[in-house]
Amino acid sequence: MVNKRKWFETLVLALAVLVGSSAMAADGRTAGPGSPAKAANSTKPAVKEGGESAEVVKKRLQEAYPNTPFTEVRPAEISGIYEIVMGRNIAYTDSGGRYFFFGQLMDMKTQRNLTTERSGEISRVDLKDLRLEDAIKSVKGDGSRVLYVFADPNCGYCKQLEKTLAGVTNATIYTFLFPVLGEKSMKDAQGIWCAPNREKAWMDHMVSGMPVAEASCSNPIARTLQIGQQLGISGTPTVITAAGRLAPGAPPADRIEALLNDVASSRVAKGGQQ
Repeated sequence: MVNKRKWFETLVLALAVLVGSSAMAADGRTAGPGSPAKAANSTKPAVKEGGESAEVVKKRLQEAYPNTPFTEVRPAEISGIYEIVMGRNIAYTDSGGRYFFFGQLMDMKTQRNLTTERSGEISRVDLKDLRLEDAIKSVKGDGSRVLYVFADPNCGYCKQLEKTLAGVTNATIYTFLFPVLGEKSMKDAQGIWCAPNREKAWMDHMVSGMPVAEASCSNPIARTLQIGQQLGISGTPTVITAAGRLAPGAPPADRIEALLNDVASSRVAKGGQQ
């Protein structure tokens, strides 16, 4: 049984990598096939509506797979099925913890992707963790709408995103330099931050393809990398809305408009008002 537990925990880690990679390429849409895993107590059949509580199921899962962090367990919209949250990954199981499936749960009557909706909820970040003074600020029109972007200066999708953002109106974009693609990205990020006009240097490089002039100065890049890790950002670009929702990848123009209109009620980032 120990080997089966290790097999399941390895599967969860592998699926987390698969889901994260798919999200970067598909604007946050995730999907991952999974095989059913066997738990220590796998003889009990799934219960139907009115059965065991989510707390009991969560305890059973923790006992069966002690090395897997089950953040939350709650009844799914299907009778007898439970939604389980592992960090920022979502799966579904029966009450016995024997059968697992990973993927998208759709409500065909309402045409809602329930898994995507939940992913947005559990992936929210507290904007107070962001330091606006550590970002490159770009104001378009009246600047009334806000997006926060974590980007690498040598990321192809980041350049694609910048070209899309160039067409938005009435928005303020805070770009956090997040060089995760190697030494050149770090040098370019430093050069952009230390340029006389950071916004111009960023746009010249990302949109016009101009090389970055080397420069050095005191900069917040190391702090931004640390904050990004704390927020669970592992790739670029990653967009954060005014409501704190994460949107990995380079969304198209219509999706960007929807993200700009995703407004927070009271969340404010450090260093200034939204």
